[in-house]
Amino acid sequence: KLSINAFDYNCHLDLIKLLRQEGELVKLRRARQKMSELFPLTEEIWLDWLKDEIKMASEMSEREKVYELFERAVKDYICPEIWLEYAQYSIGGIGQEGGIERVRSIFERALTAVGLHVTKGTALWEAYREFENAILETAQPAPGSIPSPEQQQVLCSQLEKIHTLFRRQLGIPLLDMEASYAEYEEWSEEPIPETTIKNYKKALQQLEKCKPYEEALLGAETPKLAEYQAYIDFEMKAGDPARIQVIYERALAENCLVPDLWARYNQYLDRQLKVKELVLSAHDRAVRNCPWTVGLWIRYLLAMERHRVEHSIISEMFEKALNAGFIQATDYVEIWQAYLDYLRRRVDFTQDSSKELEELRSAFARAVEYLKQEVEERFSESGDPSCTIMQNWARVEARLCNNMQKARELWDNIMTKGNAKYANMWLEYYNLERAHGDTQHCRKALHRAVQCTSDYPEHVCEVLLTLERIEGTLEDWDAAVQKTENRLARVNEQRAKAAEKEAALAKQEEERAEQRKQARAEKKASKKAKKTRTGDKRKADEDDEGEWGQEEELPSKRHRGEGDGVLPEEDMEVETGLFGRSEKPDGPTIPKEKASTSRKDIPKVLHDSSKDKVTVFVSNLSYTMAEPEAKLRELFGSCGEVVEIRAVFNNKGTFRGYCYVQFREEEAARQALALDRTAVEGRPMFVSPCVDKNKNPDFKVFRYSTTLEKHKLFISGLPFSCTKEELEEVCKAHGNVKDIRLVTNRAGKPKGLAYVEYESEAQASQAVLKMDGLTVKDHVIKVMISNPPLRKLPDRPEPSRASLPLAPRQIYGARGKGRTQLSMMPRALQRQSNPVAKAENGMVQNSPATSSDPPAEPKKMSNADFAKMLLKK
Repeated sequence: KLSINAFDYNCHLDLIKLLRQEGELVKLRRARQKMSELFPLTEEIWLDWLKDEIKMASEMSEREKVYELFERAVKDYICPEIWLEYAQYSIGGIGQEGGIERVRSIFERALTAVGLHVTKGTALWEAYREFENAILETAQPAPGSIPSPEQQQVLCSQLEKIHTLFRRQLGIPLLDMEASYAEYEEWSEEPIPETTIKNYKKALQQLEKCKPYEEALLGAETPKLAEYQAYIDFEMKAGDPARIQVIYERALAENCLVPDLWARYNQYLDRQLKVKELVLSAHDRAVRNCPWTVGLWIRYLLAMERHRVEHSIISEMFEKALNAGFIQATDYVEIWQAYLDYLRRRVDFTQDSSKELEELRSAFARAVEYLKQEVEERFSESGDPSCTIMQNWARVEARLCNNMQKARELWDNIMTKGNAKYANMWLEYYNLERAHGDTQHCRKALHRAVQCTSDYPEHVCEVLLTLERIEGTLEDWDAAVQKTENRLARVNEQRAKAAEKEAALAKQEEERAEQRKQARAEKKASKKAKKTRTGDKRKADEDDEGEWGQEEELPSKRHRGEGDGVLPEEDMEVETGLFGRSEKPDGPTIPKEKASTSRKDIPKVLHDSSKDKVTVFVSNLSYTMAEPEAKLRELFGSCGEVVEIRAVFNNKGTFRGYCYVQFREEEAARQALALDRTAVEGRPMFVSPCVDKNKNPDFKVFRYSTTLEKHKLFISGLPFSCTKEELEEVCKAHGNVKDIRLVTNRAGKPKGLAYVEYESEAQASQAVLKMDGLTVKDHVIKVMISNPPLRKLPDRPEPSRASLPLAPRQIYGARGKGRTQLSMMPRALQRQSNPVAKAENGMVQNSPATSSDPPAEPKKMSNADFAKMLLKK
């Protein structure tokens, strides 16, 4: 797997674990080495590696290799445990020449790095003191003997070292510092100096301020980003650079994959500390942890230039950035631009030619070619549609190299890439020519712009006339006027034709809509004519409230000219008096009354909204399901006691594919939601809460995120036969897969789409690099970061129209719901029972309350009038 994808972090961990279990020490060392070259290693991985190497190190040369390994370990993250292990390991080498000084040097570096760690710093200080106390014991004279002056001097020096350690520690806010103070009082034969006491009290006060933040970190769940950010803000206000660095390092140890945190830390180091080794180390760790973030690479290149790193190293780092696997085409444009800016700053433009200038030109040419081939092939776009890199190249040639010929060639290339229709591109070139070229080329450019520009030709024409007004001859002016007038005349003619075409299309669409409407009306009328009467008309006063298991009746749609929402009398009779078709079915004839008696005789059960919390709505069931109540009672019985299952049937006794399941307990209803998407008779069953959408219009059952998720992939182009297990086998080679969801239609059939969730953004970005364009069962799949388009929400009615009456509420007919329940008549044409006074200039003109004149009838409008009214709005 690693030979296919070397950036599979979890695969590295699995390999190391297996090799360690098998005892393959040589292969284990090689595997760890490869992983450390690609990723910063965590504290646990480093400690396991170091302990294994320490066990095998017996010779001095092997010990030196362990020292080198420790030096690499302390650079990845600031970890107190690793520093403590390093210091303790170094104590084993005090017998060597310079061993004691080496141990002290390591302890001092450890205190500088993590000695200010509020919760873990104490352990380092205590280990350092224990080491110095051990040295003191060896320097003590034998019992009963008198120390020589040299011995006395060594003793005094060693005692002073321990005193200094105590005083330094007591001036730092650390947990359990009261115990350290008591230990110092007991150990010291002399009174504690007032300066030390003063610093100790000041540190105690500082500790009290830090405790709330430490307690918040202690009680928070990983990754604790918000708590760390609050702690960082607190330390930033205090302004102690060492403490700010420590809290940043603590936060990054637990949030190493958060690019914004690395960016803020590096910005602080760049602007405040400005220590070369510290700054470059932080930048290097940032890009190793978040290689997909182009901003971190750009900051790294700037920091290297700022600290005068060798050109070859900066170029090598840029090549690494190109191979980092950015997830957007524009990221490659940004990194190229940053590198080209760096190369431009190296050039001495006072010389006509130089090695640096040729390198800059070569880099510009390579950037253009790279975006055209590598980036465009991967993303189907270059990321630079406006050719900003070529524009900058042209500016460098014109302004810094005085080479307008090359600049014109570049701009000619830019215009041939589809930019000639944009006025701003022509004006950009005109400004460059105006500043560094000549009037002849300016005039030529503007004449071409007038001819080619399609978005804002008026602006280009105005610039041309301005140029000729200031510098042109009479002939130039006449030519410019004639050209601009002809061009604008053609533009206006084209716009008029486009408007006419648009109006004609709108009219055709309106006519087609009218034809469709008439066709539906004729089809509906023909269906009504085939029906036969099966009984008397319903009584006018019959109770027709909505009931469980039976839907309300819906009349036929209203047609234009049939009055204000009132159906013709004959239509009402046919619609409410028929319950079946007149055609005779195949086989023995069964009376309609007997066919649906079993369902119609069920007593009406009014919906009780108070039981919604113990009820779930089940839909997308098969219409041919036999005995749905028994089938669903068996299915939902595992969730809890089922009180009632109310299946919905139409007036002919046919199952409608949905029902309501009522439980005894609310907890059972919640457990039933887990059965959502369960396959029942070959279809996914939808289970959702029972919610009245009239009272909760914003309620949605959709359970998945519709925003950008950088740890989740969207895969399209999959073969319909691809299973979840087969897709997981392909995806897990690039990271730890948390979840896979195959997208299906309502019938449960696959749509060739899937969502794959990884543990981290890094794994997802690497999966995009490796899987995009992969062939699965002869299908080429497309892989991208999940970022669904925004759903268009239905427009809510404007408040000013809230008082307008809607169309008369319709009841349902024998064939269930119609195609729509909305009135097709525009609100502007509906008769208003209570006309609203027209508002003028923001003030409502109230009509006299005593006016008894009836409202004026709305003027009848033709299709053309109606279209004009919409266009005006």
